[in-house]
This record gives sequence, C-alpha cells and structure tokens, in this order.
Amino acid sequence: MTTPEEELLPGTRRALLHRIAVAQAEGRAPSLAAAVVRDGRAVWHGARTSVDGHGPDENVQYRIGSLTKTFTAVLVMRLRDEGVLDLGDPLEKHLQGTGAGEATVAELLAHTSGLAAEAPAPWWERTPGALRPELADVLGDQPFRHPTGRRHHYSNPGYTLLGALVEKLRGASWEEVLRREVLEPLGLDRTSTRPQAPHAGGWAVHPWADVMLPEPVEDLGRMAPAGQLWSTTGDLARFAVFLARGDGRVLSAGTVQEMRTPAAPAEAADVADGATYGLGLQIQHRDGRLLVGHSGSLPGFLACVTLSVADDVAAVVLANCTSGPLLGNVAADLVRIVAEAEPRIPEPWRPLAEVDASVLELAGQWYWGTHAFGLRVTADGLVSLEPLSGKGRRSRFRGNGDGTWTGLDGYYAGEPLKAVRRPDGSVSHLDLGSFVFTRQPYSEGAAVPGGVDTDGWRGIG
Repeated sequence: MTTPEEELLPGTRRALLHRIAVAQAEGRAPSLAAAVVRDGRAVWHGARTSVDGHGPDENVQYRIGSLTKTFTAVLVMRLRDEGVLDLGDPLEKHLQGTGAGEATVAELLAHTSGLAAEAPAPWWERTPGALRPELADVLGDQPFRHPTGRRHHYSNPGYTLLGALVEKLRGASWEEVLRREVLEPLGLDRTSTRPQAPHAGGWAVHPWADVMLPEPVEDLGRMAPAGQLWSTTGDLARFAVFLARGDGRVLSAGTVQEMRTPAAPAEAADVADGATYGLGLQIQHRDGRLLVGHSGSLPGFLACVTLSVADDVAAVVLANCTSGPLLGNVAADLVRIVAEAEPRIPEPWRPLAEVDASVLELAGQWYWGTHAFGLRVTADGLVSLEPLSGKGRRSRFRGNGDGTWTGLDGYYAGEPLKAVRRPDGSVSHLDLGSFVFTRQPYSEGAAVPGGVDTDGWRGIG
C-alpha cells in the first residue's frame, strides 16, 4: 500500500489505465499487466484482459525472455567487482575451449563480440534445450559474424557464454547462483526459471483473424541465461528500483550506473533512433528523456522494463502474446505520463557544511584561450567546469584528496585537473589534461604554451 503522499493523482492513474487499455485492445493481447515505480517504490499497478473476471495482478508470472540478460549481466558485474575477472579479459582466460575465446567479457555484455545473433537450427526458442546440450551446439561451427569489438550485433549465444562463465567461476549452476546472489537479496520471490502458479499462458494471435493458438513452453537448457526467466510486474518493479539505485547486497550504485552507460558502437540507424546498448541494458533517448532498461520476447510472451533515472520513474509492461503491442513504446509512455503530469520535486538546496578555502578561491570565471568557462563548487563536494555560452565541453570533477581532481563525465572524463600555483602560493592557472585555463584570456605573462604577443590586444588600424 502507498500513503496518500506517495499515491498518483486520479488524473494520472486514469491516463495510465487508458494507455494500457489502448495497448491491449489495439495490440490484441490476451492480457497485459503493467506497473509504475516512483521514488523507489511501486505506486501503480494496472491490467487489461480478454477474460472477464480474471485480470492479472502484480503476482501473476509472465515469461520475460531477454530481460533475463540483464540478470545475467548483474552476476558478471558482481564477479568484476569482487576482482575475480576484469571486463577486458578475453573469455579464454576463464573459460577455455569455446571457440569464441577471443571476445572479451565487456564485448559479450555489450553485444559487440561479433558472435552470431542466434544458435544454429532448429529455432532455439521453440525447441527443447536438450537439443543443444553443449556450448559447441549453441555456437556452431562458425560462431562469428563480425570482427570482435567493431559493431553492435545482438547475440543470444553471447549471453549463453556469460552464463557458462558464471557457472565456471562460481562452481554452481547459473540458476543457483542467480537465486542466491540476486533474487533472494532483492526479495524477488516470484522470479524463477520455470513457471510457478499463478502464471499466464503464452498465446499466438492470428495476424488476420481474432483467434489464438497456444505457444509451446520450452526449457532453454544452455540458452537459459539469455532468456529463461519468468517474473511479475511486482518483482520487476523492485528490480527497476535496483537498476536505478543499486543495492549494497548485490551491486553498488556506481556499478549499476556503469551498466547504464553506453558501451557499444551504434549503427547509423541507431544513432538516428537515439538508441544504443550498455552492459546488459538497452539505452534510448526518447521525447527528450534518457530511458534505460531491457525488452524481452519468447513465443507467447512480451516484456519490457524502462526507467528514467532523471525523473526517478520506471515502468514495467508484460503481455502474453507472441507479437502485437509494442511494449517498449507503452513503457516509455507510462514513464512520460507520470514524469510530465507529476514532475519530480527536487530535494531542497542546502549549502556545504564546510569548504576548503583553497578550493573556493578557484570558483568563478576561467578562459581556455578565448573560450569562457565557469568553475563551480557544488554541494555534493564536486567541482564542475562548463562553458558560459551553454555550449561546449563540460565535466564534473571529484577531488583526489591531494589538491587534484579527476573528471567524472563528458569530454574530460578520467582527465586530471590541478591548480598550478606560483612560488608565493597564488594560483597561476588551471591545468586540465595539458589544457591551460587562465583568469583572463591571453593576459600578459600568462602561462600559455606558445606565449602571448607582447603588444597585447589591438584593433584594426
């Protein structure tokens, strides 16, 4: 239950219900269930169904397909954070004899390994996993379609390899490790590798007639880390909170932020669509809003989780049909409806508890050549440098405790910033990755490489 302060306004709830009702009706889905998360908790659940009196609630399981990949990515990132592996490690370092060992862990996570999109025939989503008992059966004789690291090419076998990597390094099955390290700590009691009642049945809806056909439910075997899971809107709402904020029992906020960061080169069409891929997460720029999450599909089911970290709003949408409603669009619209109708109320501004005088004296205007920048000391203990024109290179910097800073984002991410002082202790200039920032543009005696013309500034005479 939510308190009155946490509940959505009646108009917002009606808009959400209207959106999923349109999606279920126009998409001809036997059922469609959704949830919205705000401020770290589920604040709305809704459902539409073709069967009177049997509307699914937040505890009804649906198969979530490739959303499973995000769970597998979390397991891999835990291994990285523990120092068991590095994202730059080739797979062969930890899992030998696959025939795809040149691909790195990061490339597998970001679908840039060059591996094929699918396993060899027969169609793996509609056949028993027992037909592919070994990794060689999943990869085939020619596992690569592209050079490693060159392009984003979605690969289901790639995540099968990541699941096998988890099993090798943990000494237990992917299912057992997932339950122990993610599902139980996050309280995802209704997420499982096999359906548990109550669960929806999967259907194919005829494209030219309003009739249905049941889809088979297959155990994916080796392919499970790419798409096996079943879950609910309730569990996935909690998972969305984790993807936004992290959880010290599973992954830190910094690591989930890393997962949400683009890690794959985008195709030209993806650039136009504003879409790319992180480490186990899809990223899209839509309606002026950065959305992160993952979609999923298997015969009979569709799934999507989408979140806007900036708005602190997430949406989950599940349906039990092979095709029909575009759940990515529906989830994005649910986020937009809440974010626009009830925009996030920012935390009150509060001043710093204390500030180092040597840092405070750096605040204000600086020039890189003739480009004007402002350096600001912020309440979160960082400093930011941004162009006064509003356009150009900008970054935030974290102090290193020794009078230097390291860039956190933007063009200067990872670059060193330091204040260069004269013998008397006064500040001469800022050095940012070899770029010199001075208090005045090309002032006489400024420490600018190449020197400053001794005749100074002049007009045309």
